[in-house]
This record gives sequence, C-alpha cells and structure tokens, in this order.
Amino acid sequence: MPGIGAHCHELRVTDADLTWRIVNHLESEAVVILDVFTKKTRATPKATIENCQRRLAAYRKAISGKE
Repeated sequence: MPGIGAHCHELRVTDADLTWRIVNHLESEAVVILDVFTKKTRATPKATIENCQRRLAAYRKAISGKE
C-alpha cells in the first residue's frame, strides 16, 4: 500500500461473512501490524490510512532511538 509507505501491504482474511483487512509493514527483522479492520467497499477509509501512516511514523521514530 504505497499510500501508507514503502513495504506496506494489506492481507485479506475471510471469516464467515466478514473479510478482515490487516495492514502491515515488513522489515527485515519484524512485521509491524498497523491496523486490523473490516470493510465491504474497495476503498480503504481515509481515517484508516492516516492512522496507519501515524503508527508507521511512530514505529520508525521508536526504532531510530530518537524520541
């Protein structure tokens, strides 16, 4: 999902009548889960994208040691 950041992906998991979406960021040593949600439309809600961008920025700041 380039709208969120490099190496970000969406995994879809079907469970009964819902399809769960797991937005994750892949690092060489970690898989960072940015959000888990359900949706029925093709578009990802803008608020979800913004939350994922904010969480990814927080993760990058935390691993850089600059807090």
